[in-house]
Amino acid sequence: MQHFLKNTLPPPSLVAPAPWTLTGNGIILLYRFPKKWVEKNGFLADYQRDSFRGVLGSVMLVDYHTTPVGPYQELLFIPGLLDLLGKNTFSISKIYVSSHDSVWNGLENWGIPKEQCDFDVKTEGREEHFEARLNGIPFFEAHLQRGGFSFPLTTALFPLRITQRLRENLVLTRPQAKGKAYWATLKDLKVNATFFPDLAELKPLAALIVKDFEMTFPVATFKKVFENAT
Repeated sequence: MQHFLKNTLPPPSLVAPAPWTLTGNGIILLYRFPKKWVEKNGFLADYQRDSFRGVLGSVMLVDYHTTPVGPYQELLFIPGLLDLLGKNTFSISKIYVSSHDSVWNGLENWGIPKEQCDFDVKTEGREEHFEARLNGIPFFEAHLQRGGFSFPLTTALFPLRITQRLRENLVLTRPQAKGKAYWATLKDLKVNATFFPDLAELKPLAALIVKDFEMTFPVATFKKVFENAT
């Protein structure tokens, strides 16, 4: 269950209120997930299931080099567009990071339900290897090869809206990002469906490798919607 009541996590070593500026490299896998597949495999909370519209979803694998809580890695799943508060919005239903400070601050700043695990990220020429592990056992392994030509990528062309539930609130955030992107080929993918949506049988619409990005997560807007947080 996501943290809709009280933040019972151990305190962080660093409290870092929004806004955040982050830099690093990342991988974006774009999908159109079937609704029945998402309902079965997407780790949806009730508010996400009830408002799911689909259209375009994604998996993001990120290696943050600088953040207000130090470097960390991240793996997240966005099932698709939702209809919340009368607007189309994205929402994260499963996310892991390598830092407890990121877990705690991500929840309190933006309602993002992060969990902690270990990562191994390697770049060898044009090859990218990304692995996430729990208790030393890999549950997500991706191998991609990037193309030779880059192009600018910015949310100025594709504005983002992310909405999460935190206790009795819906939390709306409009992150901004820009970086240098490459088209990529997904060479191999292995997933343990107990811990992350099993994408192994699905083919992405597109794969991108993004280098030297800069991202801003602003102060969120909190809108009280739920009377009883359960």
